[in-house]
Amino acid sequence: MIGILIFWGLVLLYIIATYNILVVKRQHVREAWSDIDTQLKRRYDLIPNLVETVKGYASHESLTLEKVIEARAEAMGVKERGIDKAVKENMLSGALKSLLAVSENYPDLKANQNFIELQQTLADTEDKIQASRRFYNSTVMSLNSKIETFPSCFVANLFHFKKEIFFELNDADRQKMNEAPKVSF
Repeated sequence: MIGILIFWGLVLLYIIATYNILVVKRQHVREAWSDIDTQLKRRYDLIPNLVETVKGYASHESLTLEKVIEARAEAMGVKERGIDKAVKENMLSGALKSLLAVSENYPDLKANQNFIELQQTLADTEDKIQASRRFYNSTVMSLNSKIETFPSCFVANLFHFKKEIFFELNDADRQKMNEAPKVSF
């Protein structure tokens, strides 16, 4: 009788401990996503200033400027984390790379102190976004591993824990990111 009580007591303790671990891992994923959101907001706030600075020097580059503005609007429009958000953010990164490539053709723009500061801030923000993505993906991997491994998978299924989606590029986006930006006049 006591053996049975001890056994069920240990099972209950295991379920409670595993549940709490899963909750903590889920919160880490949410926190990591929040870090990405913070850096994306920072990038969104920089883009209008960057576009306005470039506009003054490269007014006939309106197509490139429009692509950046459009990509920013699309990226800001996706509120939920997941594949759509990753795709839109990667499109915005590509548009920004094109904008910065255009600036190479304007020596006065490249020498403008405001542009230099914006470019440095944007580069810093891009680095922080990449670090935030790596941290997010690491927390997702940790949660997903706990959800899928034996015996914690039983507790995860019992309490309806769901696997999270990694913030990653699909094959088409990965190919675009490896190509040099095309600039035409």
